[in-house]
Amino acid sequence: MVRRVADGPIATMQYHRIRIGDADYLAGLAGNGPPVLLLHGFPQTHYCWRDVIPLIAREHTVVAPDLRGYGASSAPAGGPRGEGFSKREMADELVELMAALELTRFAVVGHDRGARVGYRMALDHRNHVDRLVVLNVVPTLDQFERMGDGPSLGYWPWFLLAQPAPFPERLIAAEREHFLRFVFDSWTGDPRAIDADAFGEYLRAMDEATIASMCADYRASFWIDRQDDAADREGGRLIDCPVLLVTGAEEAQLGDAPTIWRRWARDLHALTLPGGHFIPEEASLELAVALVEFLGMRP
Repeated sequence: MVRRVADGPIATMQYHRIRIGDADYLAGLAGNGPPVLLLHGFPQTHYCWRDVIPLIAREHTVVAPDLRGYGASSAPAGGPRGEGFSKREMADELVELMAALELTRFAVVGHDRGARVGYRMALDHRNHVDRLVVLNVVPTLDQFERMGDGPSLGYWPWFLLAQPAPFPERLIAAEREHFLRFVFDSWTGDPRAIDADAFGEYLRAMDEATIASMCADYRASFWIDRQDDAADREGGRLIDCPVLLVTGAEEAQLGDAPTIWRRWARDLHALTLPGGHFIPEEASLELAVALVEFLGMRP
């Protein structure tokens, strides 16, 4: 069921509520043309795309939802191992969301956790995804292997948020603002890229339900997602559609990301943009230009 709602955080978008199974999604729509699904990451909402959307929407129909349980998209709490928040389940739901909007073949652009949903969608729903863009990630299985090779303080969310409920939920809820400031200050090349309005938007979105969903998201990666990746690797499954990998110049430990993604994608393009982890806000114009070019490439 799709129903129009009055407004949302990005003034240039039209907003809809879309019920998919037990989840109630908020999704913004803008523009006309070949459809593009934008998927945000942790600990953000679709608001991160606000400066990217205007340029893309000149030539494309843009759909930007809050991920399952994040921000204004509500969903029941995940199971003890993140059941309900595996990237396969999230990808399945978003294919249904696009079908509810009568969009059956589309490009996917994902940042951080959204990129993990995006590449799972490209593997599982080949008839629906015609192009894939992944920002600042390597596949989940490779990420865990990377973490096993040596410790890094930067990997803390993978293990802290995957702890049994309600331990991480209570820690985050006790100091939400400090938690967000630490993430944005330490993961950006320039913390000013997340301005006061954006910070306020993400802080408002971080209620107890969103915190629980974030933890479920990471629990699912620990218990479920990497097993799904391992099955694909063992079976030799590759992403068939063209893939654009975008990394931030100041993002640590992703220098070998193109090499890793070439093991997963038949047709990989790679690009480095200024900034750190939060490319949609640290290099919004450069990213928008790169997306328009990639999405417009002939097969």
